Amino acid sequence: VNPAILSTTGTGIPFSGALTATVLVCFTMTLLMGLYAKLPFSVAPGMGLNAFFAYTLVINGGVPWPVALGITFWAGVVFLLVSATSIREQIALAIPRTLRSATAGGIGLLLTFIGLQNAGFVAANPATMVGVGPLDHRALLTLLGLAISVWLTRRNNPFAYLAGMGAVTAVAWMAGYVTPPSSWLAPPDFSSVFLKADVMGALAWSLAPAIVTVMLTDLFDSLSTFIGVSQAANMLDERGEPRRLRQGLAVDACATLGAAVFGSSAGTAYVESIAGIRMGGRTGMTAVVTALCFLPCLFIAPVAGAIPAFATSAVLILVGVSMFQPVTAIPFDELEIAVPAFATLILIPLT
Repeated sequence: VNPAILSTTGTGIPFSGALTATVLVCFTMTLLMGLYAKLPFSVAPGMGLNAFFAYTLVINGGVPWPVALGITFWAGVVFLLVSATSIREQIALAIPRTLRSATAGGIGLLLTFIGLQNAGFVAANPATMVGVGPLDHRALLTLLGLAISVWLTRRNNPFAYLAGMGAVTAVAWMAGYVTPPSSWLAPPDFSSVFLKADVMGALAWSLAPAIVTVMLTDLFDSLSTFIGVSQAANMLDERGEPRRLRQGLAVDACATLGAAVFGSSAGTAYVESIAGIRMGGRTGMTAVVTALCFLPCLFIAPVAGAIPAFATSAVLILVGVSMFQPVTAIPFDELEIAVPAFATLILIPLT
């Protein structure tokens, strides 16, 4: 999805270069998350940040894509400076625990909403904003994937999510809903966007608001991920705070800076990491293995591109269910706590 957004018509970025940059961000920064932060989080270019990069900055703002990469670079530099101090950690720890529980539940609703959209259960509606979509093969195959994953999860099978995704992809290929890859291998593209960021061109005063916007968006995006996932997965220290938060946030800052060098929009810790954590991966070694799994994607891009979006719908729904569980700890009978918690819970999927 990330290279598709970055290379959309009007940006001038080639898909092959954006794909190589995406894999490099995923591999290097997830590896760093495992070796330095020792946390089981995957890192990749953030959804939303890539849309801001492509549509707001490049297409609508008329900023050349090398300069937009430079904006991302400087946002990463500011991000890293903030992360080197205790400021960012203090912001995270100042959030009340009930709001952290609401954040986890809200992200769960968001993931479920994305899964329902990919499956065709939910679609845009001009009268009500959202409504029931055309229930076609995507919905049926999502139910198949859901049944397989739930059945295997109940039996503590660590391949539960992968089996559901694999089964849906195989049926989609055999039924002709998705075209299987014509070739299995393709060489990486290191010539088009790699090391092409215009760092000096991004220092124009008129672009300062864009740098601040990328930095702040990335800041709160990563904070919500670390807090929400740690809360949902019970990865907390003896004080009830997310484990190794400062190290994780430092890696997240490096992911923004590094993404600009590789040729992508800002990188961030991914909330989908909860899927691997739920399957038992709870140490830095999980991130190291995940990083190594990303590396072959430099060469097997055609296969990755032939996996339909609805193949992951069941996993997103199941992860949404697991992340919603911390909401039960919120005392909804105390209005001064319930109102901000509910606002957090519902505004995350709606906005």
